[in-house]
Amino acid sequence: YGEASMPPYLGQTVDSVLGFLKKVDLEQFDDPFRLEDILAYVDGLTPGDTAAKAAIDIALHDLVGKLLGAPWYRIWGLDKAKAPSTTFTIGIDTPEVVREKTLEVAGQFNILKVKLGRENDKQIYALDMIQWLKEKGIVMIEQPMPKTQLDDIAWVTQHSPLPVFADESLQRLSDVPGLKGAFTGINIKLMKCTGMREAWKMVTLARALGMKVMVGCMT
Repeated sequence: YGEASMPPYLGQTVDSVLGFLKKVDLEQFDDPFRLEDILAYVDGLTPGDTAAKAAIDIALHDLVGKLLGAPWYRIWGLDKAKAPSTTFTIGIDTPEVVREKTLEVAGQFNILKVKLGRENDKQIYALDMIQWLKEKGIVMIEQPMPKTQLDDIAWVTQHSPLPVFADESLQRLSDVPGLKGAFTGINIKLMKCTGMREAWKMVTLARALGMKVMVGCMT
């Protein structure tokens, strides 16, 4: 089983995913364990369609896990007891709705992720604002400025008392090295990076570069 999640800003739709899947011919592969070869072929079919590619990647990992009779945390040698906290996102809305949603999930999650972005928000990228957030118990900042302002982001990161994570600045594995020094960590999304295999490589590379990692969802 694989899944593609397609938020509008990704530029992918049900029709585009179905169109991509029709281009895929896996009959040429007789061994589902050849993940590197299979997924390199799938990725090479088009320059985009990352959500569709992720659906195939996830289905292949599901198949291999079932053939091995083991979940992927075991295959990767991980201890599920050490899994990091899952956050709940409070989206951009009116103050009343934000309060309502926060109260709804009280006690269910260790960490809440609060999205900012309206014109009347305090400027999240000002250092005094980050200091204020730290005093309120905030543990990290994500993408404080547009991805085109990498030098400005790097300056904020260097002076920030909180870790600063890349979101829009990050798509795939090849983006990771260029973000070292500009961000403290990266937010990996399967629908942007083509799935689990590349995501695992991104985790490994980021940690080798001394960066923190988190995984974001797209529903």
